[in-house]
Amino acid sequence: QAQLVESGGGLVQSGGSLRLSCTASGFNLDGSAIDWFRQVPGEDRKGISCINFDGSRIDYQDSVKGRFTISRDNAKNTVYLQMTSLKPEDTAVYYCAARSLPRASCHSRGYNYEYDYWGQGTQVTVSS
Repeated sequence: QAQLVESGGGLVQSGGSLRLSCTASGFNLDGSAIDWFRQVPGEDRKGISCINFDGSRIDYQDSVKGRFTISRDNAKNTVYLQMTSLKPEDTAVYYCAARSLPRASCHSRGYNYEYDYWGQGTQVTVSS
């Protein structure tokens, strides 16, 4: 069964770091772009970063630019989101989503595609 699994969330103090992983099983991730989203209770899910299928295009939304780094290791079928200088307002459930169409695109006006797979989410809590 094809699926995406996020991991790496947890509780961290303000200013700390976490690395989230988004690992695919049952399909090859190298054919997909990956978008990271986060959601706070009562709010819509918001796209924060994306990486296209070969890593040649990357985007960060202003809320995370300069603090988060997205990368991929297609040999490990995994995309990473390195989060540094974390703030309490980064507290959310983080999701990754895979899309094969369009796989080459990644830009600030995206994050509204039809996704092939979603992960189950991983909680990130940043204490002040």
